[in-house]
Amino acid sequence: MTGPIGVAIVVWLLAGKSWRLTAIWLALFGAGMALVVATKMAFIGWGVGVASVEFAGLSGHAMRAAAVFPVAGFLATRSSPLKIRLLGTAAGVLLAVLISISRVYVRAHPPSEALTGCLLGLAVAGVFIWYASTEHHMALSRLLVLLCIPVLLVAPQVEPIPAEQWITRAALYLSGRDQPYTRDMWRAPRSPLD
Repeated sequence: MTGPIGVAIVVWLLAGKSWRLTAIWLALFGAGMALVVATKMAFIGWGVGVASVEFAGLSGHAMRAAAVFPVAGFLATRSSPLKIRLLGTAAGVLLAVLISISRVYVRAHPPSEALTGCLLGLAVAGVFIWYASTEHHMALSRLLVLLCIPVLLVAPQVEPIPAEQWITRAALYLSGRDQPYTRDMWRAPRSPLD
C-alpha cells in the first residue's frame, strides 16, 4: 500500500503545482529506497551485514511506511491549524512505528532491520516536511486528498511486484555467486580453521 501512497503524494504535489517539492520528494524517497536496495544487495551478493544483531539490510516495508505516512498526514492537514497538522503528522509517525513493529512480530525482519528502516524513513519524512513547511505557495485541496482515497481501497488488491526476487537476481549477477548469502550461514557451525 505504501508504494501507491508514495505515488499519490506525487499527484498531490503536482496538482498543487509544487514542482520543487515534487522533485524533493522524489529525490528523498528515491534515495531512501536506493539505500534499502543497496544494503539488501550487499548482503545477498557479498554477505555484508552484522551477524551479532542479524542485520542483513534495511527493512523496505518499515522505510516506506515511515516515509509516506507522516508525509501523507502532513499534506492532508497542510491547510489546517498547526495543532491539526501536528496531529496528522504524529498519526502518520505512529502508524509507521506500528507497521515497523509488525515486521518484527511476523518475523519478516529482526529488530535491527525494522528499526533502521523506520529511522531512515522518518528521516526522509522529516526532511521533506521541513522543506514543505517553508513552502508558502503550496496549494492542496481537501477534495484532492479525498480523491486519493480510492488508492487505499485498490492498493491491497494489486499484486505486489517481485522486488525481492529482482534484488536477489541483480545481487547474484553482480557478485558472480550462484547462491545468495542467507542468515542461516551466520548460524552454521564453523570449523576451527575459519
